[in-house]
Amino acid sequence: MYYFLKKSKPTKKDTYLQIYVSYYDAATKSKKQKCHQSLGYVEKLKTDEVKDPIEFYQKIVDELNKKDKENKELKISDKSTSKFLGHFLIKGMFDLLNMDKDLNFVGSSYKCHYKFSDLFRTLCYAQILSPGSKLKFFENVIPNIYNDNTYSYDQILDYVNFLGSDYHKYIEVLNKHINDNWKRNLDTGYFDCTNYYFEIDLENDTLKKGPSKENKRCPLLGQALLLDADQIPLDTEFYPGNESEKQYLRKRIEDIKNKNDIKGRIIQVADKGLNCARNIYAAVVEANDGYIFSKSIKTAGKDVKNWVIKPDDELNAWIDVRDKSGKLIYKYKVFKSMTTKGKVVDYGKFVYHCKLNEDDEKEVEFEVKEKRILTYNPSLAAKKKKEILKQVSNISNTISYKESLKEELGDGAKYVNFKAVDKDGKTVKIATCINQKKVDEDLKLAGYNLIVTSELKASPEQIYKTYHNLWRIENSFKILKTYLEARPAYVQLRETIYGHFLICYISLTLLRLLEFKIFNDEIAIDSIIDFIRDYKITENFDGSYINNATYSSTYEEINKKLKLSKLGNVYLSKKDVDNILNVEFDIS
Repeated sequence: MYYFLKKSKPTKKDTYLQIYVSYYDAATKSKKQKCHQSLGYVEKLKTDEVKDPIEFYQKIVDELNKKDKENKELKISDKSTSKFLGHFLIKGMFDLLNMDKDLNFVGSSYKCHYKFSDLFRTLCYAQILSPGSKLKFFENVIPNIYNDNTYSYDQILDYVNFLGSDYHKYIEVLNKHINDNWKRNLDTGYFDCTNYYFEIDLENDTLKKGPSKENKRCPLLGQALLLDADQIPLDTEFYPGNESEKQYLRKRIEDIKNKNDIKGRIIQVADKGLNCARNIYAAVVEANDGYIFSKSIKTAGKDVKNWVIKPDDELNAWIDVRDKSGKLIYKYKVFKSMTTKGKVVDYGKFVYHCKLNEDDEKEVEFEVKEKRILTYNPSLAAKKKKEILKQVSNISNTISYKESLKEELGDGAKYVNFKAVDKDGKTVKIATCINQKKVDEDLKLAGYNLIVTSELKASPEQIYKTYHNLWRIENSFKILKTYLEARPAYVQLRETIYGHFLICYISLTLLRLLEFKIFNDEIAIDSIIDFIRDYKITENFDGSYINNATYSSTYEEINKKLKLSKLGNVYLSKKDVDNILNVEFDIS
């Protein structure tokens, strides 16, 4: 049902107003319209209070549509017999991890009239089933979770605040129970950072303005995320958005090794944003770890750029990697050097400089043996070229209409020439024309990537495969920001912010465990989430249930693994529903 303001002209002199409603007629299976209220001619509707009848009655129409929407939401909330049941997968993972007892001990200082672990579970269910504000959880989500507890709005807010006051200990509990079921593979650690913008004007101790992934100018919260070798979340850290993300790689790796008493090496894998001399020093010299980092070609010296375009020779040959059909996936070449004995090796000795602490006056010089692998990916090249040309096109349109301030062009400012001018007594830089030389250079380097690593014995293919798995961490951020709606955040207090993001992190980890450990990477995480949200049941008057979910191939995959014979049935008894809800995962 949808209301709209109909404007007709039965005479040439004046407009006649009516409020119409558009609706679906089940009998004829078609859309129809009918008059809800006749208002009259515009000129006759004008009064001292109503100077513009069209604007006045349009607001009334908007209010009718708003109320109609609210009534629909009410019908499917606490008054509905339709219940979420898809959370049985998350419940099964909680049951398998068996961490309720430890959660209750850790949260024992929080005084409440319910089990601490119960609300912990419920908030994770709600975050996956229908993410949003905690008010939405209270009103529309939690009351509709089959066979789950209900809580007051104040209880939910207080609980999230308490979780955020010391969020690392809940991650430690989770990691301990994951390790009890599956021995964590910590040979390699994948690391990356992102940030979340908060649509508020003023900064505080937690939210600071800085470079945003979405080019927003709002206060930001940064998140560092660490995955284990199996690409399952291992730890996270939150920090003000104006701080450098590079230091958090060192901090998270150090904390993980201390908490888990890890004596061996961890190969740290990170994108070029985390690659700096200080992190290489921390990995190799301080921690005796290894690293696989990406290094920016655009900001590298001429020797690296010349190596990219250098023709093939005995020490500088490209090697193609193709699929079964012969299509080029990527190609690579390895930097080779000569030893003092005249032997050719596929590594070199490189000197780095860095300050160990921000307050240090002098830099430390150190040398590392490093394998450098240059790769070219044709798919990446096409994508990057398209992005560059789109940026240039947008900038060209901006410059052709007006001279723009540098800040207005964002990341595209690198493709523009500027000149300094006086504006209102201040010196500002304005755009003058496209920097075609920079555009051509970036187009030439599109698709190339330089990987640097301490792992001299590993083959280039192994290094590339390990580094390429970084897409999982980017995908994890995508899941957090889209499917789990970690943004927008509806809170501003530090502890409540951290509590909200902790619930998102725990939810992501449980979903990854389902994806990799239960379904053996045969069902994608987004398909798992879609199934969980879609699987709902409606209670009949006789106590039985009807399955409302839409059948999909995911049903077959889940049934194949869990052997739930009644999962796809339309009609379900209470026993059938309880059997589904209390499914047990077999990981033997």
